[in-house]
Amino acid sequence: MSDTPSQSATDFLRHLPLARNRPWVGYTVAMGLSFAAWWVRWTIGSGLPAGFPYLTFFPAVILTAFLFGLRPGLLAAILSFLAAWYFFVAPFNSFELHYDSSLALGFFIFIVSVELAVIHWMQTANQQLFRERERSAQLAETREMLFKELQHRVGNNIQMVGSLLALQKRRVTEPAARDALDEASRRLGLVGRIQRQLYDPAGAQLSLAAYIDQICRDVIAASGRADIDYQFEAHSNAVLPPEKAIPTALVVAEALNNALEHGFGLTGEGQVIVTVAPVDGGTQIVIADNGAGLPAGFDLAQAESLGLKIARTLAQSLGGSFTMSAAPVGEGTVARLEIASDLPEPPLPG
Repeated sequence: MSDTPSQSATDFLRHLPLARNRPWVGYTVAMGLSFAAWWVRWTIGSGLPAGFPYLTFFPAVILTAFLFGLRPGLLAAILSFLAAWYFFVAPFNSFELHYDSSLALGFFIFIVSVELAVIHWMQTANQQLFRERERSAQLAETREMLFKELQHRVGNNIQMVGSLLALQKRRVTEPAARDALDEASRRLGLVGRIQRQLYDPAGAQLSLAAYIDQICRDVIAASGRADIDYQFEAHSNAVLPPEKAIPTALVVAEALNNALEHGFGLTGEGQVIVTVAPVDGGTQIVIADNGAGLPAGFDLAQAESLGLKIARTLAQSLGGSFTMSAAPVGEGTVARLEIASDLPEPPLPG
């Protein structure tokens, strides 16, 4: 991709003054532009009104100082001053100084001094600005690197706690306690994986669809189920505030784990379709499977499963609701998480 005009101009300004490591280039240009200014003024001759003996020399001084810095600009100013004085200020071809000529030359010195001072100040400020930008970019890069490392370490620590619980389970003989430790270990492992991808160091919010898709893929990969046909559909461009990310992910992961463990059993093949779409008053995430379906008379409000109770509580904390129902056609279960409407909805691309 080619640079835009503004980018090209910025890159050019960043390198001013030019040839800083080769000062002879600037001095050579100063002499060349001074001679060109003299030649143009000599060619014009009497074509200029009286009182403009040094008019053509101003551009030479400005251009030299702008491109090559203060010292070459000062050389161009001195050469232009002497050329204007000798050739174009009466008495001509002489350095003799009268009152009128001293006023003209004094005006030239004043104008050129202001030009050189302003250009030098602007270039110095410009260089300081670019140095600050580079320093800020380096600090931002360092911050991002440290932030990612922190996220990675926090995620590792959480997963380590989950692993310790899994080890502790080996010493427990009571089935209920083993199941509780196993469930706690699984949830901690999930939180650890979420933590690694959760926050953007720049403070950007998460794309809900991309986030849920990744969470679902992580859950299926962690289950070791290669026989599940997973499909994802996104019909919403909502973004997810970081403080709502973990509760949302845990509810979706609970619904998906429920489908994998109870809907398909240990070996049954199946299909899971996850959809993110807008609804009246917010956004919904639907996890639909074609598994064994819900037991007869199932009531989510009366369910004894700790995971489902946690899912309902987390959904309420999101200002929404979590429901489970039988698939409208055929066998299977539809779990639906609705989140309140405070999720921003940026315009879809295109």
